[in-house]
Amino acid sequence: MLQHLMDYLSGSHLIALANADPLWVVAIVAVIILCETGLVIVPFLPGDSLLFTTGAFLPATSLSPITVIALLTVAAFIGDTLNYHIGKGAVGRFILRRQWLKVQHREKTEAFFRKYGAATVFIGRFVPIVRTLAPFIAGLSSMPRSTFLLWNFAGGLAWCGGFIALGYFLGDMPWVRDHREWLALGIIGVSLLPVLTAVIRPAQQEES
Repeated sequence: MLQHLMDYLSGSHLIALANADPLWVVAIVAVIILCETGLVIVPFLPGDSLLFTTGAFLPATSLSPITVIALLTVAAFIGDTLNYHIGKGAVGRFILRRQWLKVQHREKTEAFFRKYGAATVFIGRFVPIVRTLAPFIAGLSSMPRSTFLLWNFAGGLAWCGGFIALGYFLGDMPWVRDHREWLALGIIGVSLLPVLTAVIRPAQQEES
């Protein structure tokens, strides 16, 4: 059973899966990216590490980096656009009334807007939590749609292209190529830390 699980977690299995059903694999990644950027209540999804890992596996597969970057940029663009319209409408006001957003997360994002203005939509792509809340706050504050879409597209392209390219070139290095399975597991572990923190911290506060 353990060996069977390790086989499924191994880099070779992931590469074989990507070669057999490349569009299916990219679709799964795209859905995760869309959810992280489009659903304001799930800011803990591992977008950065997922993009990097996707790029790291590309040299050993038949997937085209340009195609993958294009598809995931579209997913990121649609996600932010959806989030913007959620913040702009009645759903955004409902979320605020329900207090589903952590106060510190909202304050952090609003501080970015005060410092960088509309460019926060671009810069926020590279900052966890802010990446998810920035389009929501932009819609809530009635940022002009044309301005938002411009920064949204530029940020999505830079974010997806940058992390995938970084993973792609590092993934072709001998050491990375020989340890892809451990790299993937390590990145997944780091990505899960925010989720574990979000679960453990409230439990500790209740105990104290």
